[in-house]
Parts: sequence; C-alpha cells; structure tokens
Amino acid sequence: MTAIRLLLVDDDPLVRAGLSFMLGGADDIEIVGEAADGSEVEAIVDRTLPDVVLMDIRMPSVDGLTATERLRGREDAPQVVVLTTFHADEQVLRALRAGAAGFVLKDTPPAEIVEAVRRVAAGDPVLSPTVTRQLMEHAAGTPADTRRSRARERLAGLNDREREVAVAVGRGLANAQIAAGLFMSVATVKTYVSRILAKLGLNNRVQIALLTYDAGLLEEGEEGNNEHPVR
Repeated sequence: MTAIRLLLVDDDPLVRAGLSFMLGGADDIEIVGEAADGSEVEAIVDRTLPDVVLMDIRMPSVDGLTATERLRGREDAPQVVVLTTFHADEQVLRALRAGAAGFVLKDTPPAEIVEAVRRVAAGDPVLSPTVTRQLMEHAAGTPADTRRSRARERLAGLNDREREVAVAVGRGLANAQIAAGLFMSVATVKTYVSRILAKLGLNNRVQIALLTYDAGLLEEGEEGNNEHPVR
C-alpha cells in the first residue's frame, strides 16, 4: 500500500512537532515536509508532491486561506484540510469555499486527526452535516438573497436527477444512502457526483453542500438527516 504523503503547515513549531510525532507514527502516512507560513507552501508542494496538506488558518505572512486558494487553483492540487481552534469560523467557511476538503480542530483526539487525513486522501470530506450547517450559517459579506439568487443560477444547469443527487450530498448523505434513496447503484451516484462537480466547476462535495444551502434547497426535510456523515 502506498503511503499518504502529508505536508504540515503551521507557524507554531511545537504544533508542527506534535503533529509530526502523532501522524508520523501511522504506518500509512509519510510526512514529506513542513512549512511555517503560507508563503512557503507552493514551493514545498512542488518539491515534495504531497497528497494532503494539513493547513493552519492563521499565519503571519500568507494565511492558510490564501495558500489554500492558490493550491486548489492548480492542476493536480493536493487535498487541503484546515486546522482551526473554532467550531464555526468565517475564515474556515471561506477556506471550504476555496476548495478545502474539510477541517479539524487543533484539540481533536490524535486518532481522529489520523483518520481525517486518511479520509481526505480517499476523497471523503471530513465534515458532519451539523458542523457544515454551523459554518454555512456564519457566511458573511454577501446578502443572503444575493447568495441565493447566484446559487440558483449556477444550479439551473443541472438536470432533475443531478439536482436530486446534489441535494442529497448537501444533506450529508453517504453514497450508499443516496443510492438507496434514489434507487440507483453506488457507482451511478459517484458518476453523478463527478458530473455535478464538473458542471459547476467545484472541487469537492463540501462545495456542493454549500451551494445547495445557499440556494435554499436544504430548508425542507432536514429533520432526521442530522447525524449522517458527509462522505
């Protein structure tokens, strides 16, 4: 099995040392580099070719948001997981919109951080629907009605089936749950998700969830869907 190549980005050397010790102990994770600021990230990525970047948000020169935007705009970009001390932080929301695959809290138990890296490397965002809603509700800077109008314009290009799948993704359902609910195979669900990402110019399922939320498509039928993990 090929090890997951991981780059650590945090301005605190003690945090980096702790993460390196914790994650480096996993048989399937290889720490290929460290960076103390977002300004260093692209050069180190070019040199080390990581699969996943564990990215601090607040850094003195170039912050994690800017570094994430730069990385996710590149071809063959690594997945990004942002590190934060807050459950619901506007900057984290912006990072997710920029293409980050999720976030972990700095006080998350070590085993869960290791699992988060594994999940993101496998293409699974590391957000629960509850946390997703907390983040989305902290969106700022754009009036809600404007966000809704823009989101609905973007989603208008989807056909009915793609729209159903997008809403199911937005509600945090796993592929198997979507398949059962819409009477299709898991492979077909994956094909639809890939098609939706391509049509909308998005990076991952988290961004689908944010867009369906902005469009107001998750306001009905949310009860009973709160505890499914985003897959």
